[in-house]
Amino acid sequence: MRTETPPTIRLEEYRPSDHLIDSVDLDVRLAPRETRITAVFALRPNPAGEPGAPLVLDGDDLTLLALDLDGQTLPPDAYAASSFGLTLHRPPQRPFTLRIETQVDPTANTKLMGLYRSNGVYCTQCEADGFRRITYFLDRPDVMSVYTTRIEADRGEAPVLLGNGNPIETGEAGHGRHYAVWHDPHPKPAYLFALVGGRLDTVATRFTTMEGRAVEVAVSVEPGKGSRAGYALDAVIRSMRWDEAVFGRAYDLDVFNVVAVSDFNMGAMENKGLNIFNDKYVLASPETATDQDYANIETIIAHEYFHNWSGNRVTCRDWFQLCLKEGLTVFRDQEFSSDMRSRAVHRIGEVRTLRARQFPEDAGPLAHPVRPRAYAEINNFYTATVYEKGAEIVRMLRTLLGEAAFRTGMDRYYADNDGRAATVEDFLDAFARASGRDLTAFAQWYERPGTPRIAVEGRYDAAERTYALNFRQSLPGGGPPLVIPCALGLVGSSGTLAGAVCPQVRDGVFVLETASAAITFAEVPEAPVPSLFRGFSAPVRTEMSLSDAERLALLRHDADPFNRWQSAQSIGMRILVERAGARAPESDDAGPAAQDFAGALAAFLDTEALADPAFAALVLGLPGEGDVANEIGAEIDPDAIHRARQTLRRHLGRALASRLSGLRGDLADVPGAPFSPDAAAAGRRALRNAALDLIAAADPVVGADLARAQLDGATNMTDRLAALGVLSLIPGEAREAALAAFGERYADEPLVLDKWFAIQAAIPEEDTLERIARLRQHPAFSMTNPNRVRALIGSFGLTNPTQFARTDGAGFALLAETVEMLDRSNPQIAAKLLTTFGSWRMLEPARSSKAGEILARIRAIPGLSRDVADIAARTFAG
Repeated sequence: MRTETPPTIRLEEYRPSDHLIDSVDLDVRLAPRETRITAVFALRPNPAGEPGAPLVLDGDDLTLLALDLDGQTLPPDAYAASSFGLTLHRPPQRPFTLRIETQVDPTANTKLMGLYRSNGVYCTQCEADGFRRITYFLDRPDVMSVYTTRIEADRGEAPVLLGNGNPIETGEAGHGRHYAVWHDPHPKPAYLFALVGGRLDTVATRFTTMEGRAVEVAVSVEPGKGSRAGYALDAVIRSMRWDEAVFGRAYDLDVFNVVAVSDFNMGAMENKGLNIFNDKYVLASPETATDQDYANIETIIAHEYFHNWSGNRVTCRDWFQLCLKEGLTVFRDQEFSSDMRSRAVHRIGEVRTLRARQFPEDAGPLAHPVRPRAYAEINNFYTATVYEKGAEIVRMLRTLLGEAAFRTGMDRYYADNDGRAATVEDFLDAFARASGRDLTAFAQWYERPGTPRIAVEGRYDAAERTYALNFRQSLPGGGPPLVIPCALGLVGSSGTLAGAVCPQVRDGVFVLETASAAITFAEVPEAPVPSLFRGFSAPVRTEMSLSDAERLALLRHDADPFNRWQSAQSIGMRILVERAGARAPESDDAGPAAQDFAGALAAFLDTEALADPAFAALVLGLPGEGDVANEIGAEIDPDAIHRARQTLRRHLGRALASRLSGLRGDLADVPGAPFSPDAAAAGRRALRNAALDLIAAADPVVGADLARAQLDGATNMTDRLAALGVLSLIPGEAREAALAAFGERYADEPLVLDKWFAIQAAIPEEDTLERIARLRQHPAFSMTNPNRVRALIGSFGLTNPTQFARTDGAGFALLAETVEMLDRSNPQIAAKLLTTFGSWRMLEPARSSKAGEILARIRAIPGLSRDVADIAARTFAG
């Protein structure tokens, strides 16, 4: 591993490659320890590059076996080679062919970047810079080539051989070996290269595109798991059909393959025609997958498929433009999932994720623009800011332009940039030309870190029948104002005041383009309650003094589901922040505001719970402890927040007890009915389990009995895991027995055991660290498998704030120990774990001091990977 300080890469220093590679011919001879790769490149000088420049190819942990140029062996003084790079000092100033033979060890590749083995299956991961771990290359996204790949392997070890593009030849290679040749006619950057070789079970079907192309669609999984691949296959077909209908994008190859492997650093990878997935986002059955698992599979399958156009056919010029493919594709997968399920419920889920992951990132030491200006390690910029905030920018663009102009702009973007490596400027230019709108000011969303704050004041004039709203925006670090679309309406005593008019509000949207602005509604018959940023029309924090009574009016009467949910969240948040700020002890008395809140929730459940159970479950859910901490923002005491939330949960559970019990009966499954993961069935389970959670908070004895009964009688993993989660928070023999039985029952199901690990890591008790130490010795736990590490150690850091941020520093030390251990084998996962420290300076002094000591200790470790060194330095300095 290299230990030198890596250079900082800066956007303003971008310049085109001095050379281009028109075609790549690969011969990959797979073997567990000595895989040989022969690469033949057709190169030429780039007219936009520097004439006469040396050819500098990237490498990482490679062994060079042979090198020749135009068929001639190069003399030693013509090049310089190491395991980390290859330079031709004086390459020809004409088209030429370079042949490079390298050797790699897939079995020893614990970084899971480049070519490696997962449970005996050969697979690749090349984004962002993994291809240089296969052969020396111009490993940058603006070098696009046509690939032909011959893959050879032992037939018994790897009967299935898959590559990018279309299969063009297969045959025997002698000595029990065989080969397959794949050709991808579409130029692509190296990060989209992929191959797979192994023993796999496959489910397949055919799809005919709107252009008449017959496509073989297949999902391949480890042997014996084919029965769990059907839902993923169906999600692919629905994604293909939806992208044609909504964006006019048809698939462009004869085959589309999805392969699931058990060792994967990311969720999935969109390699052209051969998407490789973490198996947790492919495998599903009622016995092993929750409703959330099914929803995640649907979304991530769609996301990777949609990359075929937003990322593959049109890729990014450099890694600073990462949001151009990821933010755009997240927007596309969100729209798909909203159409497949409940749009309102899905939108609330999107915003909850944004607030839980991206808002803290924007407020902490790891804050960066959606398009960063500099980086030391690109793997550390696959962040919520790039993905989720990037998607919100695209959503705002659609809000500003309207559906028709947005679709025209998307069509123009694809037409102008097909087969090119594009930039954010290219993206916005397509919409500007399609709509005739100047988007120069809007482009600042890509350049400015931090979450804007919008302060709003309202005033009603009964005599004039007018209602005025004054807006003021501010952004951390200052600077010129952003363009912020605010979807809004006025709510009266019986619903939205449709007759109120305001010239600055068009199609229900006011666009705030200045530091402050005032708008006035006329013909307002009564004092209204403003419903602001409907559908969360911009990723901002809104500050407006509304009473609980006004917020409850929104809960009862607002036409916007998001703001109905938000009104309940805001009331719960105010109660929790006040109680946590007072360091109040856990109590049976939550106060008068909580009583009013419970009364409003009771009325809501009586009238609407059965009409939309999924939405009702969200309304019942209180802000999480992390959400409360983010709202407080400084001098955070996780124990005080936990006590405040427990008190309010107990109060609501007791106040709503009879209704919750009734709902559980009303929502019970029909005996013998088949399981369905659809939105309606999932919503019923969600509300039934939300009711169980509050019942247990109110009365642990009753809750434990109900949870045990549900655990014993459950016919699906959603209900079984929800019951186990309730029991995990109730100390005693029943909990330990249930956990032990669950672990034994699913001993041979790694993905289910991940859920078991995560539940135990989240128990907010002092002995959880000892429990984690025992679980690390469990036969199913492995530090080499990212899913196991994320389930146990990652869940501890993210979902157990009282124990992660213990005053004695032991929680910080546990995570830091794991980071140090993983940094030697898989620095990418180690760096992701370390981001858990992102909000350490917001903790109260005793905890903050301990976290700072741990971070300083990590920074002082000799030979840190650049992944971890980068996160440690930025986190400590922030």
